Amino acid sequence: MKPVIGITMGDAAGIGPEIIVKALKDVSIYEQCQPVVIGDAKILERANQITNSGLTIRPISNLQEAACRYGTIDCIDLDLLPPDLPFGKVSAAAGDAAFQYVSHAIELAKKGEIQAICTAPLNKEALHKGGHMYPGHTEILADLTGTEDYAMMLSSPKLKVIHITTHVGLIKAIEMINPERTYKVIKLAHETLTKAGKEYPSIAVCGINPHAGENGLFGNGEEEEKLLPGIRKAQSEGINVSGPHPADTLFFRAGRGDFDIVVACYHDQGHGPIKVLGLEAGVNITVGLKGGIIRTSVDHGTAFDIAGKNIADERSMIEAIRVAVELAPKS
Repeated sequence: MKPVIGITMGDAAGIGPEIIVKALKDVSIYEQCQPVVIGDAKILERANQITNSGLTIRPISNLQEAACRYGTIDCIDLDLLPPDLPFGKVSAAAGDAAFQYVSHAIELAKKGEIQAICTAPLNKEALHKGGHMYPGHTEILADLTGTEDYAMMLSSPKLKVIHITTHVGLIKAIEMINPERTYKVIKLAHETLTKAGKEYPSIAVCGINPHAGENGLFGNGEEEEKLLPGIRKAQSEGINVSGPHPADTLFFRAGRGDFDIVVACYHDQGHGPIKVLGLEAGVNITVGLKGGIIRTSVDHGTAFDIAGKNIADERSMIEAIRVAVELAPKS
């Protein structure tokens, strides 16, 4: 049976509604899954008119009413926003609504009614004005699921990367890396790919220093202190992990298929190679959420400057839905 993917509408003043409508005009989405939007039907209808999609927006109150047929977009209508919400402006109402869409999706996922969540972008300033003081989607998801150990994964058609640290400065990131966090992120990578149907996934850990330290030539032994004990612990449990590997060759090797996923030590080490491969193909994934909930997202923001102009590119949304299907539990 095709998985049910809950697609949250994001900040309605941005491009989220447009890219959702454009993505769901692609018949291949319906061949892969049963998509259901969680948002405001009237805002989605406005995006439908702007994009001239020829689709029908169908408001529903629960998943049991969803038909999931190509040509019609089923929208669980939370009815939170005015139909004339201005494009491209920070709005407390839109920030609160974006939070409520995600909250509703999490409840559906907890009940097992949807197999993965795919999020359109929200605006952090609007989110805060709406009364929700989170840095972004990842922290909302972690808080509402009671999750402490989670990680950010990025995916493109040729490369998957999972991060030990993310949104902190480089010096702080190196301070934060320790054997237990290294081990936990390796295990999250293994469990995520295994649940998605990949048998014995191959995991490569990237070094911190140039040439992964080159036996003490570079750095102060960070690889030996912070990475190797975590790698060895994972290996002792039968996880197929190796490293630390030099960053200057590892991502090329992973891209050609030597490894299924790379463990990056800090934000730019992992984000750079993914984004070089193309922003339109990048997908942001939160893994490790309690209950096995999978969340994917476009790897771009709300793009207030082009909202409502029918020029937003939907390819990252299409890829985010595809990856949600790929990573959704198969049993």
